[in-house]
Formats: sequence, C-alpha cells, structure tokens
Amino acid sequence: MIIPQINFLCYNWVLKKLRSSRMDLGDLLKVGASMIQNDSQESTSGLSGDLISSALGSLLGSKDGGLDLSSIVGNLSNGDLGDVVASWIGSGENKAIDPDATEELLGSEKIEEFAQNLGVDVETAKNSLSEALPNLVDQATNEDSSLAGDLLEKVGGVSGLMDIAGKLFKS
Repeated sequence: MIIPQINFLCYNWVLKKLRSSRMDLGDLLKVGASMIQNDSQESTSGLSGDLISSALGSLLGSKDGGLDLSSIVGNLSNGDLGDVVASWIGSGENKAIDPDATEELLGSEKIEEFAQNLGVDVETAKNSLSEALPNLVDQATNEDSSLAGDLLEKVGGVSGLMDIAGKLFKS
C-alpha cells in the first residue's frame, strides 16, 4: 500500500524540517497531533489535527502557555520511570514507555481529561500517549529547541536539575 509509505515519508520530512529550525510549542503540538493521527490506534486516525493539538496543549501545557515538562521531570523520582524519561531528554535512543506508565507520569485525571477531549476511551489515550510522548519530549528538549532552556529554568537551573538527578539515583 502506497499511502502509509507516503505518510511516513512526509512525516520524516516534517520532522527533519522541525529539527533544523527552532521549534516552539505550536510546532511541537502539531508534531504530536500527527504522531497520534498516525499511531496504531484506529480510533485516533480520523481525529482532526487541531483537536489533538488542543488536547495535547491541555494535557502538557502550563499556566503560562508553555510546555509543562517540569511536571514530567518532577515525576521522575516516582517509580522506575527515570531511565525512560531521561532517554527522551538525552541524545540517544528513546526508550519506550508502557501505556499504563503514562498514568503514573502524567496522572490519571489528566489522562482521563485527555481521553474525554479526544472522544476516545482511556486505554486508547494511554496507548497513543505511550507512542507519542517519547518523541515529543525528545523534540522539545533537543539542543536547538527553545523549550530546553525553558525546562532548565522551570526546574531551578542546573542546581534544580542536579537535585532531581540526585533523587533519581538514590537507592
């Protein structure tokens, strides 16, 4: 079938373009919407990009209109998700996240609201997020992204990041 191959090629072209320029929150939400539209969940393939972008903005957005990555990073000290999310922020390969772990990372209320905004069940929402989040966080924190600097600022600069890292590696 040619259509999925064309979608894949277009998607890769868009990602390449976004990586070569500074990405803002709107661009990031559009990339996330595209990922969710093209994920393995049938019920998300027919959703509009604007609807998904809006739902992602509500899920991941902060009160000041930016991306609230600090809450994701702040939740790293809970459970075994530190290695997973750290791989998204680092320059290496992104580790997968179990769909049920998205609830631990973002909170059940936020996942339920996201599902309701999309008009899908919670399991579909968790599955879609487990496929999209690694790439979204990776894109948001790449070295060219202005969002990486915002993240560092929100966690209290380098010392705040070191405090979070210390919590991750406590035994």
